[in-house]
Amino acid sequence: MRVPDGHGKGQRWMWDYLVLRHDLITHEALQHLSLVVQCVLLGSVIAVALAVLVYRNPTATALANATSAVGLTLPSFALLGILLAPFGFGITPAVIAVTFYAALPVLRNAVVGLAGVDRSLVESARGIGMSRTATLLRVELPMAWPVILAGIRISTQMVMGIAAVAAYVLGPGLGGFIFTGLSRLGGANALNSALLGTIAVVLLALVLDLLLLLAGRLTTPRGIRV
Repeated sequence: MRVPDGHGKGQRWMWDYLVLRHDLITHEALQHLSLVVQCVLLGSVIAVALAVLVYRNPTATALANATSAVGLTLPSFALLGILLAPFGFGITPAVIAVTFYAALPVLRNAVVGLAGVDRSLVESARGIGMSRTATLLRVELPMAWPVILAGIRISTQMVMGIAAVAAYVLGPGLGGFIFTGLSRLGGANALNSALLGTIAVVLLALVLDLLLLLAGRLTTPRGIRV
């Protein structure tokens, strides 16, 4: 008597689920990737700009670090719930929440990186006639870039999951598969939906991290590469 192969049947059902919905899966994966990349870029620009404004002032630096630390303790569900009142459901609260969380690790690392630049290098640059802006752009930011990039990598990994949670407010992306599966757990294809969303988010996070690692190798000045 042959024992049914439940494991093989589960694999077949998952494969059938993927094949039947590959267009939707591809669309939602691209939407998820687009949301994360755009929010990380926006959050990084905001964070670096704030770091440039505060890193020379100890009080402002402490305030920026405290804001980053407190912001990271705020549950994403709570923030999304707060944003529902003024913005309703859809893309807007998702973008605001993901950008907010994306900026926090970058802000912390940018402040640390800029403050850690050797002051003698800065003084030397000023001594040969470089303006404060030129010194920032040509000396301080390049020297701090590896630390800033580390913050961007942390930010990307973190908000990849937060972007999935944004499906709670009907935001775009793979979170819809996860929430749909969890809400119908025990029903047809519920487990497949939840597993698909989770695995796809992890794979996207790994791909983006590899791309950022490559970008770091290409953009970090040769003399300060680890």
